[in-house]
Amino acid sequence: MNDNNDTLTDRSREILRLIVDSYLDTPEPLGSRTLSRRLDMNLSPATVRNVMADLQDAGFLYSPHTSAGRLPTDKGLRLFVDGLLERGRLTENQRTEIEAQCAASGVGVNQVLDEASRMLSGLGNLAGLVSAPSTEAVLKHIEFVSLGPGRALVVLVTADGNVENRVIDMPLGLPNSTLVEASNFLSERLVGLTLAQAQKRVQGELDAHRQDLNLLTARLVEAGVATWSGSGDSGALIVTGTDKLLEDVTAVEDLERVRQLFAALETREGLIKLIDATKSAQGVQIFIGAENELFGLTGCSMIIAPYTDGSQQVVGAIGVIGPARVDYGRIIPVVDYTSKIIGKLLH
Repeated sequence: MNDNNDTLTDRSREILRLIVDSYLDTPEPLGSRTLSRRLDMNLSPATVRNVMADLQDAGFLYSPHTSAGRLPTDKGLRLFVDGLLERGRLTENQRTEIEAQCAASGVGVNQVLDEASRMLSGLGNLAGLVSAPSTEAVLKHIEFVSLGPGRALVVLVTADGNVENRVIDMPLGLPNSTLVEASNFLSERLVGLTLAQAQKRVQGELDAHRQDLNLLTARLVEAGVATWSGSGDSGALIVTGTDKLLEDVTAVEDLERVRQLFAALETREGLIKLIDATKSAQGVQIFIGAENELFGLTGCSMIIAPYTDGSQQVVGAIGVIGPARVDYGRIIPVVDYTSKIIGKLLH
């Protein structure tokens, strides 16, 4: 048996499909006797065992225990996703709901992307992730607004009318005069610059004028600038719903895989490179387990699609990351449609 879908027999494809379907529903290995009962074709358990052995030799299946049934390998999952998966079609109600959830979050690009990421995370035990486009528009207005004791809103308005609101913590009892002073300090120096340019300039300006500023004002400026972290030339990476990855953990080895995934997400550099590579591709991209070094030890998958701006230029990507046992048929069309809606909202 060769290791590609074109040369698999019908019964080999059907047996692999049933094993993967079972795996996506429950991580328990599927045995030949159970398989023979589920098959539409009349095959004995012995014949099914022989086909399973061939699929294992080709690298599509493995046996976790000597006498156990089989589970799909990453290679088997890839063959299933690429050639055997029946992808679901979104209903009109599902499309309308996705459009409403993405559009209801406000006028800021990051708010739209954050809401879309949270919506995708809600599909299951998944984390939503999105790379936001870099901010090239010039700053028109910067302001700190009190939200009550200990909290303030940093309002950034760009010349193209985009508004970004970032909530920050501030010392209790901070007078309004300090908010005004911090707003004026930033406005005088940064209005007319892009956000990326402003990030590069502001720290030097703050160091040079620190002695002229009230201590609380300096702290407020630093806190406000910190909210821009990751929004420069390379764009921001938004990850939501990581807690959901723990909801389906039942074994110690599963917990260790999730811990390793958290560590990979925290470094973010590898994830950003992977997402950047996605931007040069067309449509939904699927990364399964060891196919990528980022997920090699975690047994996880990423389903992600690029989105475009008004010039039809790819500016970011949005998707989900989670266990390899995800409902690919349901999630792939949702990710695909969400990326298209995000593109329309950015036009």
